[in-house]
Amino acid sequence: MNIRESIEQMEEKNFSPYASLSSKTRGRAVWEELCDIRPEYQRDRDRILHCKAFRRLKHKTQVFLAPEGDHYRTRLTHTLEVAQIARTVAKALALNESLTEAIALGHDLGHTPFGHAGENILNQVCPFGFTHYEQSVRVVERLEKGGEGLNLTWEVIDGIRNHRTSGNPSTPEGHIVRLSDKIAYINHDIDDAIRARLFAESDLPGELTDILGHTVRERLNTMVHDMIAGSMGKPEIKMTPHVEEAMMSLRAWMFDNVYYSDIPKAEEGKAQRMIVALYEYFNDHPDKLTGEYLRMYQTGEESKERVVCDYIAGMSDRYCIDQYVDLFVPKGWSQVD
Repeated sequence: MNIRESIEQMEEKNFSPYASLSSKTRGRAVWEELCDIRPEYQRDRDRILHCKAFRRLKHKTQVFLAPEGDHYRTRLTHTLEVAQIARTVAKALALNESLTEAIALGHDLGHTPFGHAGENILNQVCPFGFTHYEQSVRVVERLEKGGEGLNLTWEVIDGIRNHRTSGNPSTPEGHIVRLSDKIAYINHDIDDAIRARLFAESDLPGELTDILGHTVRERLNTMVHDMIAGSMGKPEIKMTPHVEEAMMSLRAWMFDNVYYSDIPKAEEGKAQRMIVALYEYFNDHPDKLTGEYLRMYQTGEESKERVVCDYIAGMSDRYCIDQYVDLFVPKGWSQVD
């Protein structure tokens, strides 16, 4: 018996009856030989961790655009915090940690430069619309590995697509990530906002912090414990109504006081105008695309607008700025001897 088969047997013996077993996956779009060491969801987790789109997350905005300071979250650190919370819950509930982590690590691969500001403007200018969760699926199915995609399992792709608030994942592991995403960003965005002096801990609504906790650590502890307690021995992943209502109310408060406030939004108009200019430029000059994007355009595999959108969505904040400067900002002349 190989190592993978031993792990699969341990899953069948030790996991919850509601867990997604690696041996029972619906499989991949393109058949592959099974690994002799890693079960299928672990292979997916590793593929995501090693892909280019994952590495680019370290230079993509979470909330604060190009923050001056080493301790503000980026899209990558957000992803890692979601994965940590989700794995904690999955382990406590005897669910599949590898599937949970794979979904968590892949859930934001399609995010644009400059966070939701970039997503919103691409949704306006692209004729087919744009959402980061569908783009995340497109990254793993179509764009990675020079156009081959990562060939992930059906369950991982389903979890990535349905991590949004209105999503309905098909696995309990996907539901864990969906809630863990909110738990992570609500709490780490509060931490960053306090660091940015947008408000103090004492400014948070007392009726909510009395329920959830009066520090980031206490609130994380409350929400994670509540998800575990509300889901233990049950087929559904749920928080108790009392805590979930408080969490969503705190989320709404953050939208009003942070996400739509002047400080994180101060540079968003400039960022969006930059994205529009790049979108228009590359639609007018598709021969200036690079790498697999140029190949997809030249072979006619995708429409010009689709390829340009993919190209811009994949940019990091700094690469987007560099492209704009290179194309639109005049350079000083100097004579070469």
